[in-house]
Amino acid sequence: MVEVIPTIIAKDFRELKKKIKLVEPYTDWVQLDIMDGKFVPNETWREPKDLKRIKTGLKMEAHLMLQNPFRVVDNWLKYGCQRIIVHWESLGYNKNRELKKIIEKIKKLGGEIGLALNPETNWQEIKDIPEFDLILLMTVNPGFGGQKFLPEVIPKLGALRKAFANVKIEVDGGININTGKLAVKAGANILAVGSAIFESRNIEKTIQELANLR
Repeated sequence: MVEVIPTIIAKDFRELKKKIKLVEPYTDWVQLDIMDGKFVPNETWREPKDLKRIKTGLKMEAHLMLQNPFRVVDNWLKYGCQRIIVHWESLGYNKNRELKKIIEKIKKLGGEIGLALNPETNWQEIKDIPEFDLILLMTVNPGFGGQKFLPEVIPKLGALRKAFANVKIEVDGGININTGKLAVKAGANILAVGSAIFESRNIEKTIQELANLR
């Protein structure tokens, strides 16, 4: 089965708690979309200490859409996240060196590391980086929910699957039953889904249908 991870864009902690409760019975993971208003134009809730106040059995991945992720990755792990996803595009001039420092910090704290790529980024920029656990391929431009899936990303997804046969590949942006089917066929094994889940009249059914895609 395909793994389905609901994505949460929350303007405040109250909205975050509400959305976690909505999906808690039907999934093992949630993705917290963290935006700083600088790396992307949108700004969201981003206080990892708040997670201490949430009692949940869900695992959490923090999708850090922000500048200088190195300085905050440890806080997200410390307060409850199991996986940190950083954007290749958010790294500095020497991306490989900066990413290595981030990976070392995350692994030392026992977390998983995911590497996100924007739609326009050439996947070959990361072909020689062996240490990450997951690739997150953006299928919209990051920053806002409810965007339309970019079909031109599908060939890149297929190329990533050939290059990284044993790495988890997650797709994020505009994912629904139709676009999810395209992504799974091209090689994705994790679907990060926001609007299609939270705007659904039957969240359980929607997640199940997504998980059964082939």
